[in-house]
Formats: sequence, structure tokens, C-alpha cells
Amino acid sequence: MTAASEPRMLVMHGLRLKGFAHPASVSEAVAVPEDETAHILGQLVGDGLVLFRDGRLSGFTLTPEGRSEHARLLSAELDHHGVREAVTSGYSKFLGLNVGLLEVCTAWQLREVNGESTLNDHTDPAYDAQVIERLGELDGTVRPICDELGASLARYGRYSERLVHAVERVRGGDIDWFTKPVIASYHTVWFELHEDLLATLGIERASERVS
Repeated sequence: MTAASEPRMLVMHGLRLKGFAHPASVSEAVAVPEDETAHILGQLVGDGLVLFRDGRLSGFTLTPEGRSEHARLLSAELDHHGVREAVTSGYSKFLGLNVGLLEVCTAWQLREVNGESTLNDHTDPAYDAQVIERLGELDGTVRPICDELGASLARYGRYSERLVHAVERVRGGDIDWFTKPVIASYHTVWFELHEDLLATLGIERASERVS
């Protein structure tokens, strides 16, 4: 049976993935209702695990104590449900695709013109269509991995849905959904999935090794 994460841990997890965020953004990432997310964030502030920063940019972020507690909860969840091996296996499969995602995003942002690399101004529909096709092929490979992960921990099932949404928006002509960082673009969701796996397994990004 798929294991469901506790809402409090999910909110901390969403904040860990976002780094600095409003309740709406955290809610969208982890599928906890926005009003419940805001309530839990208030509790976490009171517990000293989350800090609210008010200024030109306002939002919530985990405190050092919050990051430590979040890491403890993630590790305990894996062991409690006996899914550490399954998540590690999913991570290894995902990591094998990560270079491909970086390559297709680079191809989307840059293209070769007269033998020189230049910014892609998206005035060549044939070129863009080719890159979008590559994205679709990659998406068809990564989503089964998300589904496998989701069979162990329910929160991973959300990534498949979010990736589908992003790639369909791109195919529909809304090209911001390919790599734009301030929305749940394909690259944004992929990055969050990568960060999710690293945080869950306690792996530092700097020490990560691609086989």
C-alpha cells in the first residue's frame, strides 16, 4: 500500500524544495490545501522551525533547526514504511536521465546559427518542434519512474501529474512552461523532483555522482 506523508511534514518538505515561498506555492507543490498549509506554517513558526521574513520580498523559510528536523522526519519516514531501497532505486534511474534534461533545456535556450551558438529567439518553428519532441521522449521515460516512486510514497505521484501539465502547456504553444523558473515549468518541476530525492535520501548535491 502506498504510504501517505503527514501534512505537517509535507509542508516542511514543500518549503525545503522551494527554499523561500508563500503558502500558495508550498500548497501547489505538495497538494496540501492552501488554508491548511498557512495554518501549519504558523504553527511551525511558533515552534521555531520556520521563519517568516517580511520586507521587499516576504515569505517563509526553514530555520536551521527546521532543516534538521525535516531531514530527521524524511529518514524516519523511509524506515517506517520500509521504502528506502525502492526510493534509492528510483533515484538511480532518475539520475541517469538528468543529463538528458539538461541537454534538452540547453537546446531550448540556445541554437546554432551559421556555426555559432546563439540565444534561441523561437523564430524557427521547425527547430522548436524538434526540441519539444525530444522533451516529450524524455517525459515518456521519466514519468514511469515517478509512478514507481509514487507506489512507495504517495507524494511522488504528484510529479508525474505536474510534468504532464507542463509538457502539455509547451505543446500547446505556451513556451514559458519549458524552463521559466517562476512558474511550475517542466524544468522547475524536474529540479524539485531531483531536490526531493536528494533531500529524502540525505544526499548532498555537491557529492552526487552520475554513473
